[in-house]
Amino acid sequence: METTTRAAPVRLRRELWDEIARHGEATFPDECCGALLGREEDGVRVVERLVAIENVWDEAERRRRFMIDPRTVMKVEKDAAREGLLVLGYYHSHPDAPARPSEFDREWALPWNTYVIASIRSGRYDTLTGWQLKDDRSGYSEVEVTRGPGFGTRDSG
Repeated sequence: METTTRAAPVRLRRELWDEIARHGEATFPDECCGALLGREEDGVRVVERLVAIENVWDEAERRRRFMIDPRTVMKVEKDAAREGLLVLGYYHSHPDAPARPSEFDREWALPWNTYVIASIRSGRYDTLTGWQLKDDRSGYSEVEVTRGPGFGTRDSG
């Protein structure tokens, strides 16, 4: 019997949504990456802050891969805990590719995390989507990503 945790919706303030878009544009044609810090409130993951993280994948592969140094993950987790926040997941960009997880993403993902992907086309932000790996690692469930109070309209979704 398959047990799959329901993918919790994510709420981002406009400035955080825009920060992800700008990070992806700034690193284009390479992938950017970062952590989503926040809280769970009534089954919703509320992102309160982002931590931009260096993509340490070798230079030749950064256009289609990202890697985070494990020591950086530990530091981000400690800093988040000190602030009373959780690492809710990670974001990254897909240069000139759809905002959908790749097979490589699936192989490296963990089921509890939320993964936000920004498509960057020709150096400009295109769209942003959210995903959560199923518990059996067979694929992803799409996560609703919305803007909470005071959120804007950078794009339609």
